[in-house]
Amino acid sequence: MSKRSTMTMAAVAVVCAVTVLVAPGAAFAAPAPPASPDPSSSPSASASAPPSASAPVETKDLEAVRKKIEKLYHDAAVATDAYNLAEEKADKQSVEIVKLAQKIAAGQEKLDRLEASAAAAAREQYRTGGIPREAQFLLSGDPQQFLDNAGRMHQGQLATKNLLGQMERTQKDLSEYAADASAKWKDLEQGRKKKAAAKKKVEKQIKEAQALESRLEKKELERLAKLEAEAARKAQTAWLSSGVLKDIDGKATQAGKEAVKFATAQIGKPYVWGAEGPKSFDCSGLTSQAWAAAGKPIPRTSQEQWKQLEHIDVKDMRPGDLVIYFDDASHVGMYVGDGSIIHAPRPGRNVTVAGAGTMDILGVVRPDA
Repeated sequence: MSKRSTMTMAAVAVVCAVTVLVAPGAAFAAPAPPASPDPSSSPSASASAPPSASAPVETKDLEAVRKKIEKLYHDAAVATDAYNLAEEKADKQSVEIVKLAQKIAAGQEKLDRLEASAAAAAREQYRTGGIPREAQFLLSGDPQQFLDNAGRMHQGQLATKNLLGQMERTQKDLSEYAADASAKWKDLEQGRKKKAAAKKKVEKQIKEAQALESRLEKKELERLAKLEAEAARKAQTAWLSSGVLKDIDGKATQAGKEAVKFATAQIGKPYVWGAEGPKSFDCSGLTSQAWAAAGKPIPRTSQEQWKQLEHIDVKDMRPGDLVIYFDDASHVGMYVGDGSIIHAPRPGRNVTVAGAGTMDILGVVRPDA
């Protein structure tokens, strides 16, 4: 098979492959809430579930359930970040592959034109018996005609050399584009596998947490909610008692005000992992979309927001800054002033206002530094 045919097939293959990848049907949907499982079918749930569905649950046992559920949702948040990062990379790689495919197609068209010019020159040489028309004029006895035709012949030689050089460079470019597209395609396939693995883990953790909650009676669920609220209140009180709030007096920038305005408008919308609006959000989907609405695109995931955005001391934070939580940067909320954040907490919860100190703060980052 000729190199030209190989290049053409490569361009077509890349375009077709990318079209399949970015088709709407290939997107992952958020998992539907599972049906209440059989108590005997989930070993991990049984280990943390109340002893009997009819017997009241001791407070200490319910607290253990709360911590177990909290850990499961935390692990789901970590997996969600991995899923979101893989999705973000896949989107970028898809765009790059499409651009390469366009370059391959344009390069092939250019090569076709150059080959047509070369073929025309070859046909002209054949018609003149192998001697270029200009070279035949060199045999003329007229000195002026000789000089004129010598100049034309030199220009023709330069044009031929330039034509061959362009063909060689274009073929080299096509080879490089094809190799680059192939490498990015492999990366895209690896990212797809990581995304699928992360999706599976997210679903597993959420189902286990929901299974634990489904085992509780209505009154126990109410007590569980009170325990969650009490734990958050104690954490916020301890944070405020440190005196940190008296040092926080930063004023929001115009972009920060726009980001806060966007986040505030989303209050009440449900948390859905992997979602970035407009009807539902996960934690970093909310913050990234809020800053996009303010005209400042930022990384999609809380971990990348922590890695890439400028770090700010807690005492210097201002509305619009992002508070990153836990050692693995698996959660994020937007500071809105008065010691509060707006965030998308976890599955089963809605976007809400909470105390900035209700979770373990890793640090603060500033999108518009």
